[in-house]
Amino acid sequence: MKVVIIGGSGLIGKSLAPLLRQAGHEVTAASPSTGVNAVTGEGLAQVLHGAEVVVDVSNSPSFETEAVMSFFQASTCKLLAAEAEAGVRHHVALSVVGSDRLPDNGYLRAKVAQESLIRNGQVPFTIVRATQFFEFLKPIADTCTSGQSVQVSSATLQPIAALDVARALAEVVSQPPLNGLCEVAGPQAIPLDELIRRVLRAAKDAREVLADDDAPYFGSRLSDDSLTPGPGARIGATSLQSWLAAQDAAA
Repeated sequence: MKVVIIGGSGLIGKSLAPLLRQAGHEVTAASPSTGVNAVTGEGLAQVLHGAEVVVDVSNSPSFETEAVMSFFQASTCKLLAAEAEAGVRHHVALSVVGSDRLPDNGYLRAKVAQESLIRNGQVPFTIVRATQFFEFLKPIADTCTSGQSVQVSSATLQPIAALDVARALAEVVSQPPLNGLCEVAGPQAIPLDELIRRVLRAAKDAREVLADDDAPYFGSRLSDDSLTPGPGARIGATSLQSWLAAQDAAA
């Protein structure tokens, strides 16, 4: 099949493209750097010509509340219209586990709006909701740092390696549209403060991690079920320990 990845130069797109090629698909990794801009519509008609599946793993360049909403609404509307015109048979979109459970979070509100546009569009679809990526745990620590202390919630997360997300997306590409959503998560549910503690310890980072259940997570107070998957989620193979070991080996 001809598969187009929107956001093909990003973290997930760069892992997904080779997996799809290994499975025998014809893959185009599209992004503004290749002349394809889903927000403006530039290049969409050309890149989608003959495409059977589109995987949207694009992300907003700004996480400011209005900017991120504008990005996902504009890009999704343009993309779905171009797909309908091109006869695309399956729209696969990457979203976030728990998006509809944290309305105080502007980014997640934008993902819910994106999902709504997809559900109400003309193109058969599958929405893949993923838990937080291992790759973003240290940046989370950085945003929660004051001096030499990191204050984060002890609520449970079930993070996943970005490569395992790409593997799940590759499987979905080869399957019929669900016209619904599925979830993908890592193999372990771990309190956020412990996750951050392990990541910083592996990086030989001396910052102290303090558990504070009132500490906001990008504007929201977390509970154990805020960002964890429900029954039936696809479970990635990579544990936090093995992911950290791989990062250390690559350093």
